[in-house]
Amino acid sequence: MIKRFDMPYMADWFAISLRWVLLVGFVVALGLGGNLDLPSSWPLGLMIAWNLVMTVLAGMNYRMNYHRRISLLVDGILAATFYWAQGGLLGPVFWAGLLPILTGSVYFEFWGSFISAALFSVLMLYVGSQTDVGNPFPLSVVGIMLALGVLFGFLGSRMMVHMRKNRALWVDAEDKKRAMQNERMRAIYELTSTMSSSLSYKRVLDSALDMGATVLNPDPEEIVNDPLVGVVMLFNGGKLRIGSARRFTTADMRVTFDAAEGILKYALDEGEPLAIKDVGYDPELGRVIALRNCTSGYCFPLRSGFNVYGVLLFAHPEPDYFTVERVKLLDIIGRQAVIAIQNARLYQDLVEEKERMVEVHEEARKKLARDLHDGPTQSVAAMAMRLNITRRMMTKDVNAASDELVKLEELAYRTTKEIRHMLFTLRPLILESQGLAAAVQAMADKMMETFSQRVAVEIDERATEQLEMGKQGVIFYIIEEAVNNARKHAAAEVINVRLKQMDTGVLQLEISDNGVGFDVKAMSESYDKRASSSLGMVNLRERSELVNGLLQIESNPGKGTQVRVYIPLTEEAADRLHHSRRRS
Repeated sequence: MIKRFDMPYMADWFAISLRWVLLVGFVVALGLGGNLDLPSSWPLGLMIAWNLVMTVLAGMNYRMNYHRRISLLVDGILAATFYWAQGGLLGPVFWAGLLPILTGSVYFEFWGSFISAALFSVLMLYVGSQTDVGNPFPLSVVGIMLALGVLFGFLGSRMMVHMRKNRALWVDAEDKKRAMQNERMRAIYELTSTMSSSLSYKRVLDSALDMGATVLNPDPEEIVNDPLVGVVMLFNGGKLRIGSARRFTTADMRVTFDAAEGILKYALDEGEPLAIKDVGYDPELGRVIALRNCTSGYCFPLRSGFNVYGVLLFAHPEPDYFTVERVKLLDIIGRQAVIAIQNARLYQDLVEEKERMVEVHEEARKKLARDLHDGPTQSVAAMAMRLNITRRMMTKDVNAASDELVKLEELAYRTTKEIRHMLFTLRPLILESQGLAAAVQAMADKMMETFSQRVAVEIDERATEQLEMGKQGVIFYIIEEAVNNARKHAAAEVINVRLKQMDTGVLQLEISDNGVGFDVKAMSESYDKRASSSLGMVNLRERSELVNGLLQIESNPGKGTQVRVYIPLTEEAADRLHHSRRRS
């Protein structure tokens, strides 16, 4: 039975090499003696074939059961047959006994070599007694054979001791290497699990650097002393800022980067990992004290599609520290870091969205309270006062009381219209039954009826057919908010509402007026501070984000206002739209 092993046996290769040397010697000896013919040399062909088989087995790391014993037995039989066929001691290969002696010294050391020499000596005595009858056999040759057995046995013992030590060292090195690989895989698994399950930015960034240090140096003692520098930089406010770092000074942690030149710009523009030399000489990274002594580095851009989060950078003083194996491990870490950052970003967006929705609902309640206070509540209070006055007038002046009742009726009708308009804006049932175009036109009609404000509507029906009902509702409230803002503050003669297909997968919503206009920059500053005067812009921006849209507001004092919202219908259109915004 033949078994395959994970690593080669050096003793097999050593025995094979010695056989080839002896076989070459046999061929040369036969050639010089003129005995290289088939009738007497056929055992040589068997020995060559046998060694070829052993060479193939050794090359494939295969071994037979009782491999050493079988090898020595076959070598002894073939050497004895060859010795006999060539005429024994008087033949050109009287030294054929060296083959089993050397094989025995390799596989069984001293006793294998000595016993092989003794057995072959017996064969020589027997063959000599048969071929040289009547002549004394030179016992000195037997002595020499035994002496060679002792010599090669001693050398074989020494050689095998040395080979065992080397093999033990090699096995220990392999075991250590395997243990390090297992430790790396375990560390990657644990840290990857930590990163994937964490929804905290800080923890994700720290885990990425810890994972990098662990997989590059799985030995805990080496991690402490290794001068490896690591940093994660994230975009914030258009600049790269330090999110987490290892071996950075306090001053280094405050450095920001424009990513406008050097390594950072190249890595982010190309979107591919970059192995770098002389990190300290980079025009931007050279400002970091911790990187000035580093001669090699590896920069991994943290990006997914068009979303660019930042970079992951490792650097080291050794020029050839980042080998192919280490780079592959860092690529794994970088990809996992991107996924973890995406998860943390999505979670953060959900938290912010929840808070924003709470603010929106709170603002809606406040707006409803203000509208009720400024409109119907005041009207009802006025009606109550007029009713009291009318009741008194009924006893004194019937005609005046009748006129007052007419005014009360008009006020009641106007209050009813205001309440109906408020109910319509809170939940426009026509939007659910007839769609966006009909709902916007109904809103325009109510604006004219209630506030005498002219609103011109131009909506492409083919564009609204591509919108699901949820988006139609958000777009309606964007229009309602923009139109109300214009009615209250613009003093415009007419407000225009247009919705059309602008590009493949993108709709353009525009609300414009010819009113007084305003300073967009000053209002944007108020928006950032959530000032009450800019709550209209707050609502417009937040509702535009609900449909993944892009809001643009253009206005100047005395020149009217244009509010444009670009609404993507597909994910590809959204990527294209927001990518063009980043480039601009």
